[in-house]
Amino acid sequence: TVAAFIAEPIVGASLGAVTAATGYFTRIREICDTYEVLLIADEVMCGTGRTGTFFAHQQEGFLPDIVTLAKGLGGGYLPLAATIARQKIIEPFEQAGHGFSHGHTYVGHASSCAVGVAVLETIESEQLLGAVHRQGAHLEAALTQAFTHHPNIGDIRGRGLFRALEIVSDKNSKTVPKEAPLLAKRIRENAMKQGLMCYPSGSVDNCHILLAPPFILADQHIDQMVDRLKPALEEALNA
Repeated sequence: TVAAFIAEPIVGASLGAVTAATGYFTRIREICDTYEVLLIADEVMCGTGRTGTFFAHQQEGFLPDIVTLAKGLGGGYLPLAATIARQKIIEPFEQAGHGFSHGHTYVGHASSCAVGVAVLETIESEQLLGAVHRQGAHLEAALTQAFTHHPNIGDIRGRGLFRALEIVSDKNSKTVPKEAPLLAKRIRENAMKQGLMCYPSGSVDNCHILLAPPFILADQHIDQMVDRLKPALEEALNA
């Protein structure tokens, strides 16, 4: 009676760049195969090269039945999303001869599709996946150096240029700060004043800052990110 299992290979907005435990997705793949359940990878945030491979699931060693892409697929210029399915998913529709009736008002928008093609060509021609690997390692090192010993940073995590800082009230117990949503809002506002765009999120069980910079950022941009994040965080924590 289970139709599908849907998961982000790297959890984005709700948890903040959380990677799966080793072997998790290969085991999920086995279970889905056993019970004929579709495995859908939601790569709206973590896909299109964000983690260093075009698909985030490539680094987890499993093949989903369906992959959803968006956000980075349009390069931030125009809205664009895509659903990619394996042949075994497509065949029943082809054999039925009735097609698959779906869509919305702007489906197949020519300008957005042109942008998507340009984004894919740029990723390949400028070898941006390699840049994501290199600069992702630099960003990880910079965040580690700056925040490892901070009393309110419980974890520094992520992959490629998809990174996050977990904010806690106690480093040992990893206690979520009181009024976490308000704290996240203050961090965002302070960061914007510093000229830094980040994605803070707070709830009853999690508070984090998500960083997802452009694939073309240079070393000095990483230094600027860290330098601007520090006062934005401190001001919010001390408010």
